[in-house]
Amino acid sequence: MNTGMNTGAPEPVFTQPWHAQVFALTVHLNEAGQFAWPDWTARFSRTLARHGLARELDGGDDYFTAWLETLEELLADLGQADPAEVDRLHAAWESAYLTTPHGAPVRLGR
Repeated sequence: MNTGMNTGAPEPVFTQPWHAQVFALTVHLNEAGQFAWPDWTARFSRTLARHGLARELDGGDDYFTAWLETLEELLADLGQADPAEVDRLHAAWESAYLTTPHGAPVRLGR
């Protein structure tokens, strides 16, 4: 892994599948050369400070919501994710899961 992270650190434990997914996507994009890890950590630190999360986090939704916000902003700055398109997809997913019967797979319409 080319993240500059401590390789002796324990593997992270995720409480929600989406936490692991956004983490893995971020690491993948870094390893693919889309951005440098020091840039990522500086941006993520600013997001946490902006959220007022100057405390040790338990890795829950507050932490990964800030993580996702940072990733969306970074990709927008790099011209890889148009904020309007991200908002459109978010609204489409929200509509899809709110109208999907319990237990059925959520599918985006065309």
